Amino acid sequence: MELRITRDDLTEAVAWAARALPARTPLPVLGGLLLTAGAGRLTVAGFDFETAARIETDAETTAEGQVLVLGRRLLDICRVLPEGPVRCALEGSRFTVEAGGTHFGLSTLAYDEYPALPESPPVYGDVDAGEFAAAVGQVALAAGRDDTLPVLTGVQLRLEGEEMTLSATDRYRYAVRRLEWRPQADGTAPVDVLLPARRLLDTARSLARRTTVRIGLDPSGEAGGGVVAFEGGRARTALRRLEGRLPGYGSLFALPDASVAEVDRPALAEAVRRVAVVTEANSPVQLEFSGAEGSVLVRAGYGDDVAAQRLPAVLSGAQEVAVAFNPVYLLEALNSFEGARLRMELLEAGQRVLLGQDAHRHLLMSLKQLV
Repeated sequence: MELRITRDDLTEAVAWAARALPARTPLPVLGGLLLTAGAGRLTVAGFDFETAARIETDAETTAEGQVLVLGRRLLDICRVLPEGPVRCALEGSRFTVEAGGTHFGLSTLAYDEYPALPESPPVYGDVDAGEFAAAVGQVALAAGRDDTLPVLTGVQLRLEGEEMTLSATDRYRYAVRRLEWRPQADGTAPVDVLLPARRLLDTARSLARRTTVRIGLDPSGEAGGGVVAFEGGRARTALRRLEGRLPGYGSLFALPDASVAEVDRPALAEAVRRVAVVTEANSPVQLEFSGAEGSVLVRAGYGDDVAAQRLPAVLSGAQEVAVAFNPVYLLEALNSFEGARLRMELLEAGQRVLLGQDAHRHLLMSLKQLV
């Protein structure tokens, strides 16, 4: 195996595939990246049984072949290579990387022990890459972090007609975002898949600079070994599905007796961030809406350690409503929206509050404890 490639192309390919490398693993081969040199191209792949990342890039191949090397070590080498062309070659049991008079040697791993990468499922449709990355970011923050409840660590992706719906919940908040997508064929059946939130977020962000993201899946879960693939250009990441599905949100989002407030979202987020500096652990930030005054008072703290700021707000359906929130959850929710005006459907303290803007909804549980 021998090839020449630009430093930037090699670094980009290795960095992409290294996303699939596990932080720790009892199987040393899973710490490796599989490099395959073919006619005019280099393919780099990584796999940890949950995520498979694969990318092709242009290369001048002198001798075709395949090698498995420690992925993070190779990535470190790529990042310090001098500008210019890079020569890579397999010399006996050592993989060499040379550029600008700098020479590195890497021991190789037994690639015959490397697990087979999952087959790519058929393309089901595609979506705008930037819109997809933004939508995943808006809902993934609501996913749980407790790995003992794996269902709640996922983002549910539903494809129905020309609409994609992304949703996530950790039981204390529930985020839903809808966007357009383009199915491969008319009349495709609706499909729901649950994917690990952190890995989906990383994948969506890494593909955001592409024009479109092609989504590959088999609704039956048979083709591709139960994975969902996301492709942009010559880069592909496949994520293994999580078992189960999230609880429905239809009844949770129905608040027929709610009061409705309209606020300036950036101003409210800044006020929450400002007053939260006096909060202790597990203490809330309170929002006191007044219809008569046309305002919301944002305040936090106890005793002499307090902070408050009043902002304009329009309230309908009640004269006054007071709700309190975990300041981190509230700030994350507010910052997940993009537009200036935000609609808030309010019940009493300790009840649900629904934040909404166009195709984005975020449900928060308010706290019973008021400031």
